[in-house]
Amino acid sequence: MTRRPAFPRRARFVLLLAGLLAGWPLRAAPSPEALFQAGVSAYRAADYARAAEAFRQSAARQPAAGTLLNLGNAEWQRRQTGAAILAWEQAQWLHPFDPAARQNLRYARKAAQLEAPELAWYEVISTWLPVAWWAWLAGGSFWMAISAAMLPGVFRRRKATWHQAVAAFGFMVFLLCVPAYIGVQTRSRLGFILPPNTPLRLTPTHEAQTVTRLAAGEPARCLRTRGRFVLIRASRTLGWVEQAHLGRICPASD
Repeated sequence: MTRRPAFPRRARFVLLLAGLLAGWPLRAAPSPEALFQAGVSAYRAADYARAAEAFRQSAARQPAAGTLLNLGNAEWQRRQTGAAILAWEQAQWLHPFDPAARQNLRYARKAAQLEAPELAWYEVISTWLPVAWWAWLAGGSFWMAISAAMLPGVFRRRKATWHQAVAAFGFMVFLLCVPAYIGVQTRSRLGFILPPNTPLRLTPTHEAQTVTRLAAGEPARCLRTRGRFVLIRASRTLGWVEQAHLGRICPASD
């Protein structure tokens, strides 16, 4: 008479636990749209702290100019000037045509007596279009110019006037994209001070001498990081601040 092999108790427990976990309904993380709607509801209820957190989570999952605009509005209602200016600047980074973010920034800086970031000419060009468009425009104009210049020779046809015009236009657009792309890279190093009265230190330590103190929302150029500190140029002065006290206009540049 044969006997069925008996599973050890530990093995049976593991199999039972696996079966329960397999059938347990997993709770899905809220979508960016759901978080956005939660932020809108909280904002309408004047719960600005909860609204800001919902908008921040939504923007972290799916960056969008509209979400960042609302995040800035909620932070402004909370009297968080630095966080509000950062959010509105990030909204303009994604969508420079949005007049609401531009108007809010102008109003906030006037109220807080702050200056806008100083931009080089090639950085000003980079603000003409959303940052993601410049790479597409550069690639498209380059290949348009190359195609217009070379395809007639490939097919052994005489170059027409419009071929030369298209090639010239493509190269002109491509040449415009070069400084704009450089401007995007340098402008991505912009940051904004978050808490008020932030100390700008001489060296990257908490015990270092304070060179000056920076206001919330003040713009800064990020140069390099060392540990928990970042070297910045703000108010035409070099110094170190804690990374937690500085928000980048482009978080991917950290």
